[in-house]
Amino acid sequence: MVGGSLLQLPTDIFETGDKKGTIIDSGTTLTYLPEAAYKAVWDKVFHSHSDLSFQTVQEFSCFQYTGKTCRNLDSSKSVINNPFSIDEGFPEVIFKFEDSLTLHVYPHDYLFENEKDYCFGFQNGGLQSKEGRDMFLLGDLVLSNKLVVYDLENQVIGWTDYNYH
Repeated sequence: MVGGSLLQLPTDIFETGDKKGTIIDSGTTLTYLPEAAYKAVWDKVFHSHSDLSFQTVQEFSCFQYTGKTCRNLDSSKSVINNPFSIDEGFPEVIFKFEDSLTLHVYPHDYLFENEKDYCFGFQNGGLQSKEGRDMFLLGDLVLSNKLVVYDLENQVIGWTDYNYH
């Protein structure tokens, strides 16, 4: 789900089995999505930003973003909103799992700063090796503001938002 809208994805993308499924790995920095999911997320995230110009920086798709602008009532100059405007300008991404478990990923999590640019932290898993191309690999990018609990005995994982802003 991106910005409150469900994505139309092929149902077989969520099958589990050999070289399919979801891995949650805080030891992996980025997040890799199967190609169909990556393209759908990309399209929805950037749908209202057709004015952005992308460049590749170290294999990441990056763009300059100065935030939303507003008119200062005391002058005719435009001013930039607060530094968290990246969260105001881009949608939240929500991953839904079994038993109503959800993982909320905020724009400041999936869009990371690289000098003067913001870069898209989700990666196209379809460009990876055959072993990982059809898997959802959710790395530290989506877990960075979460308190994660691993129950190895029962093979269960859970999380909650932690230290947001």
